[in-house]
Amino acid sequence: MANDAIRVKAEGVNEVVDRMVVLTRIHAHYTIRVPEGAPRDKVDRALATHVAKCPTAQSLKGAVDVTWSADVTEG
Repeated sequence: MANDAIRVKAEGVNEVVDRMVVLTRIHAHYTIRVPEGAPRDKVDRALATHVAKCPTAQSLKGAVDVTWSADVTEG
């Protein structure tokens, strides 16, 4: 895959908890371009395990809700 084939836009949400501003949610949106004919099931499997395999998500587990979405195209 080319260097520019995967892009991510992450957005964090801060909320006031016990009069303190804390990071409570992060949403990552991936834009992925896979080569034509690439096995889509592998891409879907990798995305499905994103939170479980992501070191940052695991470090924040229990404190910050991490979600994701993705647009996958061929070409």
